[in-house]
Amino acid sequence: MNAHDMLPDRPRVLAIANQKGGVGKTTTAINLGTALAAIGETVLIVDIDPQGNASTGLGVEREIGAVSAYDVLLGDVPLAKAANETAVPRLHIVPSTLDLLGVELEIASMPDRNYRLRKAVAGLRDRAGAFDAVTDFSYVLVDCPPSLNLLTINAMAASHAVLVPLQCEFFALEGLSQILSTVERVRSGLNPQLGIHGIVLTMFDGRNKLSSQVVDDVRAHMGDTVYRTVIPRNVRVSEAPSHGKPALLYDLRCAGSQAYLRLASEIIQRERMLRAA
Repeated sequence: MNAHDMLPDRPRVLAIANQKGGVGKTTTAINLGTALAAIGETVLIVDIDPQGNASTGLGVEREIGAVSAYDVLLGDVPLAKAANETAVPRLHIVPSTLDLLGVELEIASMPDRNYRLRKAVAGLRDRAGAFDAVTDFSYVLVDCPPSLNLLTINAMAASHAVLVPLQCEFFALEGLSQILSTVERVRSGLNPQLGIHGIVLTMFDGRNKLSSQVVDDVRAHMGDTVYRTVIPRNVRVSEAPSHGKPALLYDLRCAGSQAYLRLASEIIQRERMLRAA
């Protein structure tokens, strides 16, 4: 790896990953991105999940032949050129298309197959190391597929840290051990600076004793790695994607939207602490 391939200090790149489906990963990508934009950050979501739920959840049509994360990973289109504006000011998205289903086979034989996304992120800077005003993103959030495949490895190799959504359910800790092992393998082999930014507990139901027990267990095992903010199970958050809107645009006052605003503030606070360390 040469200097051009090293991760830039800005933007901060966070992979939102969990090998389990249905844990609120894409919901977190959409609504955290929106919340960060709402408090003044400039955010790019990169949707590398072939299901493309982050794209449709932000109202971006997945048209056949449209420029997408597939073109970025193949190196045909720069990351900034693939970014679409959304209805949220300061929030852009590089959409997913079904082409991503085959991209692993296409890049598998490339010597830099694990670093395709990292190179794309590095390309946000010009040769002088400066950022274009239009693409001066402070955060890049990578929405990963619900599996530990080459796309997820690309996301982790391109990221400063991983944000892990964890559903408040019985097997939460078992699933967590798998993602932590993967992060450790990527850190030791591909990206020495990769760390866990935090674990966000999702779909919390205060009426369910099991949810509270999961919260206690995860905090007991992982300590301060777990964000203070817990995302509640919320009907309005679940409804929002069908309208092509993040929850914060669909219903700002609902409990889920307010939780994601708190999470965004907590992430900014952690970032400040990391820079001061």
